Amino acid sequence: MNRSNTMKEVQDTIKKVLNKPKPRKKKQKEIFVMDKKKMPKRKSKTKLTDRQEKAMKKHGIHHTKKHMDMMRKEMLAGATFSAAHKKAQAAVGK
Repeated sequence: MNRSNTMKEVQDTIKKVLNKPKPRKKKQKEIFVMDKKKMPKRKSKTKLTDRQEKAMKKHGIHHTKKHMDMMRKEMLAGATFSAAHKKAQAAVGK
């Protein structure tokens, strides 16, 4: 009786070892890359809106002409006022 228990235990152990699930391979994260052909393009404008012109006049009091010209160029290319300001600050400064 004692021997049959140990044989059964050995058989169970062998089954567990043989039926042990294989470790799963980690899936690589899929990186989403947009096709450049499908990327939305910024609309280029011929002139700024009245609101933008008003904001530029108010803003221009304490900034250089170079800064303001770069902002205008960026905004005509389709950038927002804030984005144009940040880019001008980084490139030209005040």
